[in-house]
Amino acid sequence: MLNVLSHRTYRHLFAAQVIALIGTGLATVALGLLAFELAGDNAGMVLGTALAIKMVAYVGVAPVAAAFADRLPRRTMLVTLDLVRAAVALLLPFVSQIWQVYLLIFVLQAASAAFTPTFQATIPDVLPDEKDYTKALSLSRLAYDMESLVSPMLAAALLTVIGFHDLFAGTVVGFLVSAALVVSVELPAHPAPQRRGIYERTTRGLRIYLATPRLRGLLAISAAVAAAGSMVFVNTVVIVQAGLGLTQSAVALALASFGAGSMLAALALPGMLEKLTDRTAMLGGISVMIVGLFAGTFVVGHTGLMVLWFLLGIGYSTAQTPSGRLLRRSAHPEDRPALFAAQFALSHACWLLFYPLAGWLGARFGMPTSFAVLGAAGALSAWLASRVWHSQDPDVVEHEHPDLPVGHAHTNADVDRGDGVRHAHAFVVDDQHPHWPSVGR
Repeated sequence: MLNVLSHRTYRHLFAAQVIALIGTGLATVALGLLAFELAGDNAGMVLGTALAIKMVAYVGVAPVAAAFADRLPRRTMLVTLDLVRAAVALLLPFVSQIWQVYLLIFVLQAASAAFTPTFQATIPDVLPDEKDYTKALSLSRLAYDMESLVSPMLAAALLTVIGFHDLFAGTVVGFLVSAALVVSVELPAHPAPQRRGIYERTTRGLRIYLATPRLRGLLAISAAVAAAGSMVFVNTVVIVQAGLGLTQSAVALALASFGAGSMLAALALPGMLEKLTDRTAMLGGISVMIVGLFAGTFVVGHTGLMVLWFLLGIGYSTAQTPSGRLLRRSAHPEDRPALFAAQFALSHACWLLFYPLAGWLGARFGMPTSFAVLGAAGALSAWLASRVWHSQDPDVVEHEHPDLPVGHAHTNADVDRGDGVRHAHAFVVDDQHPHWPSVGR
């Protein structure tokens, strides 16, 4: 898998991603401590509001940012957004009011909502070979999992010699180094976009996404991932500390077990996807998570929870890591930034739904009910995915153009068979193909 790092441009971009993630992880720890300093016992409410602001920024800003992304060179846009994030991190240690935290968090996450889809849409152009791109997706998943393990440990070590306000300096350095690494390479230029209105550019990614069956299936899979993942991320501390009466270290071990499962799956996926279709792998990952959620109603003890979380981590990574491959094959290069932004916004909308639901169910009805309800939600989402994303999902689709004359630039010399020009090619939703062909059409 690591041989993909021999590609200089990708190596620098991957390093930028890892360093920025570590900086963000330090900021997460520091933000929790800052919230406690400002709000005391109400720190949980402050952090919960900050998380909601983050998700609202992700859902609302990403499609709008994508509408303007093709108006700037990619490198300029990525570097500018890194500098904006560094400036926000630089200001965070000086805030003295809770509303200032909320404002800066919104600006920071809005910049991330513009940065991340643009960054993700650049990688397929840097690595056009599908095998290399699959390895890059797995490395990206490993980077996220490693950050969740390394950043808290690094923060704990740093806090033995510095104050928590100084952790924000690490975040600033992370974003500045990320910007420097992006500056150090030449990125592929945006394909020349067709001139469109603001509304059309803003909604184009969403319209392509929702008109493509495999991507409607991906949305249902994202909902199932959010249902299961919310149980882990929201309720682990409650299960371990309130339910089992164990320490914060036991919470960390449980979450580390989940991360280990996710990393193991990410390492195995490049080889797995040479033998399995994306659909089979992703639905298989969701099935593991659903079975795990229902099994959670019977699991007792910390060891049992760690085993369960490990299995959920395997399913989590298997279900969502290949999503970039689906987006890559579902749009022309000029539409990829909008499509990645649509996935970014819609997947985070799923988390925005299931995060509070997982917390409310656990507090109101207890953990067995939470496992069962979220398992049912995941099962329903998986069923919807299997229905809207057909098992036969070829790239080349035969279809007809009843409104185009013979000899049109798109149909070339294809023959009119009486009810329109019919031909076959790699099919994506675009101006010439606004709708997916019906079966048998």
